[in-house]
Amino acid sequence: MKVLRRTLLAGTVALAGVAALSTAPAWAQAKGGVINVATVGEPPTLDPMVSTADLVGIITQHFYETLFTFDKNWKVTPLLAETMPDISADGKVYTIKLRQGVTFHDGSTMTSADVVASLKRWMDLASRGKQAAGFIAGVEAVDGATVKLTLKEPYAPLLALLAFNNAAAVIMPAGKMENPLKEPVGTGPYKLKERKADQYIQLVRHDGYKSRAGEPDGYGGARKQLLDEIRFVPVPDPNTRVEGAISGQYDYVDALPVEAFPRLQNQKATQPVMLKPFGWPVFVMNTKQGIMSNLDARLAVRTALSEEDMLTAAFGSKDFFALNAAYFPKGYVWNTDAGTEGAYNIADPEKAKGLLKKAGSEGKPLRILTSRQYEFHYKMAQVAAEYLKQAGFAVELMVVDWATLTQRRTDPALWDIYITHSPFLPEPALTGILSEASPGWWSTPGRKKAVDAFNSEPDPSKRPALWAEVQKVIYAEVPAIKIGDFNALSAQAPKVTGVDPAPWPYFWNASVSK
Repeated sequence: MKVLRRTLLAGTVALAGVAALSTAPAWAQAKGGVINVATVGEPPTLDPMVSTADLVGIITQHFYETLFTFDKNWKVTPLLAETMPDISADGKVYTIKLRQGVTFHDGSTMTSADVVASLKRWMDLASRGKQAAGFIAGVEAVDGATVKLTLKEPYAPLLALLAFNNAAAVIMPAGKMENPLKEPVGTGPYKLKERKADQYIQLVRHDGYKSRAGEPDGYGGARKQLLDEIRFVPVPDPNTRVEGAISGQYDYVDALPVEAFPRLQNQKATQPVMLKPFGWPVFVMNTKQGIMSNLDARLAVRTALSEEDMLTAAFGSKDFFALNAAYFPKGYVWNTDAGTEGAYNIADPEKAKGLLKKAGSEGKPLRILTSRQYEFHYKMAQVAAEYLKQAGFAVELMVVDWATLTQRRTDPALWDIYITHSPFLPEPALTGILSEASPGWWSTPGRKKAVDAFNSEPDPSKRPALWAEVQKVIYAEVPAIKIGDFNALSAQAPKVTGVDPAPWPYFWNASVSK
């Protein structure tokens, strides 16, 4: 199954275009050195369970690990688990053997007690964990090296949720999982040495790390500790990130505006990295309270907007975006046009006025929460605001830094629409809006019927048709508006090897040439 294509572009030459995460030969790489990674800003937390921010996952995946992860073909593979679980014939009991000799950064050895406590914390605090919790009857330790999850009914997305690094089911020591966390302690190849707010997050090698055997395999397989140190540096201004890449100040630079691509070509200190296609921008509606809790008002927003104009403003050339109403592009088993006819790129503010009047929301403030750290979010917000004003909305753009946005979106009293994006994911159930606990709080009988049917179907051949029914309900009830497909741009210094283009870049297996 083709899941994702990634292309590393150096100058104008495509070096790789594959449907998987490739793996550089770690044996040829040098050991030692430090890399500086420029990110979009300061993460709101270093607790990956309590945040769905990609930035949190990008950083914390280096020092926290999950039972499972994704291999180069985006299939679930063991990480802290010894093997894939033994699943009972009725699909309700998952028995998971744990790897032996795995130590936390504090020197203690991971046991089933830590795993059970971590999974319970995940189900209590994480939006993904809450999504799974309704299907889980119990989590228990069978012995020191074995954990058993008992489900109320079959739940097909469980392993993908356990593998995901977003609101992640990371494993922590049972005695060190307060909320909020006082000390991040994981099992990963790197550990936190120092965090200076708005300056850097410094990770150093965990000398007690026990890697899986074999070779690297996407996020799975061996994790080679070649670098001495990784520094994540918050650089909120996108133009500053571009200049830092060109000057060689940063070895890897994440989330660059696509218009910077020509400038990055033919540079000595850096080269552009393009992920194509990467994902989809989305306007998430606050269905819990406020103006967007009314379906007609949500329909009015969708009817007013021009997705084409928003994408053009955000990305310029169609080399970097595609109009696409389907939640997955062609090439994915999940691709379907179900529910999209007449519901995308409408750009009819006059028709939207009638829906807004029907909702009784004329003149009421519409608060759009966005950030300039992802410049394309802000550009789409500007275009959207003009179309929505023509439809009669009293638009208020609330432009904040990304950390503040991720905090504010958890409070339904503070916003009506927030703008975000998602990579294309290997399992649709990982999509944030499908969780009732995720900001937006979409919870209706239609959602429950369609999503539960999709999640409880264990037969892979039947699930695409059930996903089509979920997409129909999304378009009927408008908990979110997908804007289109887009490619993502980053930059990497030529001296850095072993970094495979990925939606959540990782730097175990990376090295710096001398």
